[in-house]
Amino acid sequence: MAKKIVGFIKLQVAAGKANPSPPVGPALGQRGLNIMEFCKAFNAQTQGHEPGMKLPVVITAYADKSFTFVIKSAPATALIKKLAKIDKGSSKAHLEKVGKLTRAQLEEIAKIKVKDLTAADLDAAVRTIAGSARSMGVLVEGV
Repeated sequence: MAKKIVGFIKLQVAAGKANPSPPVGPALGQRGLNIMEFCKAFNAQTQGHEPGMKLPVVITAYADKSFTFVIKSAPATALIKKLAKIDKGSSKAHLEKVGKLTRAQLEEIAKIKVKDLTAADLDAAVRTIAGSARSMGVLVEGV
């Protein structure tokens, strides 16, 4: 018989830097999950990622106090900011442009994000990422 799921916990945790302090500790503690076990497993699985990059993680908590987790790809906005070399998006996205991305750079982001997006193919994923970039005030070339 399958384990009974008691809930899902969604967090954004820096790659390789999970520790028992907030937000990880309180979120897992409320469900009675082993915080250090999660931290060690998460840090081990995220060693290949850029240190400090915030990664979304979905933790499935079971009735017997065990858990599983799935690490998603980094948020599109974080990848856009990294490639456009900007600290934050524009407060007036359609009036002030804060950076520039080419189609090749958008394809690079789309290849990372395609498994987490609902896009049917890579071209649709590129258009989705381009829309996110435009809403941040980043000039998009070639799309």
